[in-house]
Amino acid sequence: MKYRNILIVKLSAIGDVIHALPVASALKQQFPEARITWVVEKPAYDILHNNPYIDEIIIFNKVNFKTVAGFIKNAPGFTTALRQHRFDLAIDLQGLFKSAAIAFLSGASKRLVYCNARELSHLVSKQICGPNQDGHVVDRYLDVVRALGCLADNPEFVIHITNKEAELAVAKLKQAGMEIDRPYIVLIPGTNWPNKCWPTKHFAQLADKLYDENIIPVIVGSPADTALARDIIAKTKIPPVDLTGKTSLKELSYILKNAQKVVAGDTGPMHLAAALQTPVIALFGPTDPKRNGPYGTGHLVLTTNHSCQGCWQRQCPEGRDCLDNIEVNEVFEAVLSSVDE
Repeated sequence: MKYRNILIVKLSAIGDVIHALPVASALKQQFPEARITWVVEKPAYDILHNNPYIDEIIIFNKVNFKTVAGFIKNAPGFTTALRQHRFDLAIDLQGLFKSAAIAFLSGASKRLVYCNARELSHLVSKQICGPNQDGHVVDRYLDVVRALGCLADNPEFVIHITNKEAELAVAKLKQAGMEIDRPYIVLIPGTNWPNKCWPTKHFAQLADKLYDENIIPVIVGSPADTALARDIIAKTKIPPVDLTGKTSLKELSYILKNAQKVVAGDTGPMHLAAALQTPVIALFGPTDPKRNGPYGTGHLVLTTNHSCQGCWQRQCPEGRDCLDNIEVNEVFEAVLSSVDE
């Protein structure tokens, strides 16, 4: 069957949107004449911007739908905008009530949702559970389009960085005290769960060790991570280069793309680095690297050795600093071995 107008619903977060990128390329290659539209929330918009496989991006302003009054006010206009596209296929890769509602309101005659969907979204769309239903989330998403006949043996993570965005990244790095052609390792201390963070004291010790090897540590993150960066800098002998809160997503992409290595917990920028094929040392505690680890080859996952590893708890019920027992020397040796290869 051929499709003329395809809707992808993957709203957030940044890492999740990155994981879904190969779906767009697989669909476009199988249905080259189809127009592909993606509904996304504003924080992840830049990841999709200028993607050659995506014809249109619709921003979903979640704040407008948080209350009953807001839903009543905004749903009719949003529904009209969706239905103007005359979608014949909607693919829900979020698997939640809000994404199911968008798929339903789109008016698409065929609606699919990925395996492990929640909040009754499988009642709105047909659930597709392929051979990777217990594997990495990227492959779970791709199972949906494989069911449509798409070939997805070599997933493509297309993140287009313009010359202007690259120039701005270089300028901001220079302003922070470093030329981009110097060897550097990116450190990402922030995550969206407290117990997915490696302690700042460990990042500080790692930064000092990197400087001893003439490798510059560069800290990146959102404005919310500036306190973590300050704490790391306060504990170091020589301050790392600090870009937290200073880059757009595409500028950050260029910084990550040119790094020798990235050290991070389970967070969106870590998945961004993996998508850009920069080697990642990923530090995992409460989440499962089999499902959410850096996708692709050339990466290394180090996990905490607690018996409860992979508990999926945002905060440890026992008050444990989950990643504290991942040793600095282990991470440092992993960095050096990767840099030397």
